[in-house]
Amino acid sequence: MLPKVSVVVPIYKVEKYLHRCVESIVNQTYPILEIILVDDGSPDGCGKIADAYAENDKRILSVHKENGGLSDARNYGMQYATGEFTIFVDSDDWLEHNMIETLVETSIKYGADVVQTAFYYAHDHELFYDNRYYQRQDLPVVLNNQTLMKELVINERVKNFAWGKLYKTNLIKDIPFKKGVLFEDVFWAHQVMQRVHTFVLLNQPLCYYYQRSDSIVANYTPRNLDIIKGLKERHNFIERYYQDLKDESLKMILKTSLIHYNLLLVNRRKDAGGKYRDELQTYIKENYSTLKNAVNDDKQLKIQLCLFKIHPTLYISYLIYLKILRALGLVPKPLMLEKVVIKQ
Repeated sequence: MLPKVSVVVPIYKVEKYLHRCVESIVNQTYPILEIILVDDGSPDGCGKIADAYAENDKRILSVHKENGGLSDARNYGMQYATGEFTIFVDSDDWLEHNMIETLVETSIKYGADVVQTAFYYAHDHELFYDNRYYQRQDLPVVLNNQTLMKELVINERVKNFAWGKLYKTNLIKDIPFKKGVLFEDVFWAHQVMQRVHTFVLLNQPLCYYYQRSDSIVANYTPRNLDIIKGLKERHNFIERYYQDLKDESLKMILKTSLIHYNLLLVNRRKDAGGKYRDELQTYIKENYSTLKNAVNDDKQLKIQLCLFKIHPTLYISYLIYLKILRALGLVPKPLMLEKVVIKQ
């Protein structure tokens, strides 16, 4: 008998995209589904849409709660999950029709605790695929726990995203998402992956990660710094359980801190008095020696760290200098995502 898969879909202010998402789930080739639509107090028509789907499809359960954010909605939905496997789907994303069937077959074939699929970055009129680390035709990659944790920390092949993965439900049932934070997956993923014995990467893209036109620069707020809090919390975990990954973890904290320093600089009006920039600068200065040792094998990052310590203006000037050299073709440009198709 085929195992049941619980699909948890948190819903909030996505009336424009919800039909596309739910239709991609109800039309899956895999038949044994339990689809849990969680209306997180959405002020638009999402709740009624979810109820209509539940009335017409016995596999669908529509539940409603007061608004509490994505983490709270996922946690609420997990109370109703009874499947052997669980998948999280964000309500503005959508799935290939055979995604769940492919993931379940892969999990059974390899005895995998978690299976991750590749995905498309989906814009309104075009799709992109990240071919920097693998190709769509590549065979599945099987990872043991140690390799998995390293890949998770690097965040290139194994993503911190909760979505796009099939989990054995008993693996995640007692690990709730942290409420009240952005980038909640960064606080959650390492706790799950510590329990994983076998992890499989599928290079074939089977879901669509929708990229809204909203710009992160235009909509940036200091709340986005939650990602650094999550990375630091994870670093404490890495220091305790995976000592050999400390340097990789520190590199990620440094890279992310520098990126957010730039974003705060661009959004100076949202960082009154430079409070948050000062906090990032203080962290880097106070941990300079440790960070320098961690980035010793990364020439570019080491230069950026040294310049930032002297003064952030030098670091910013260096980035501008690199940008000019790339524009002139004197320095290779970073690899870009592969454009797959332009929708008509």
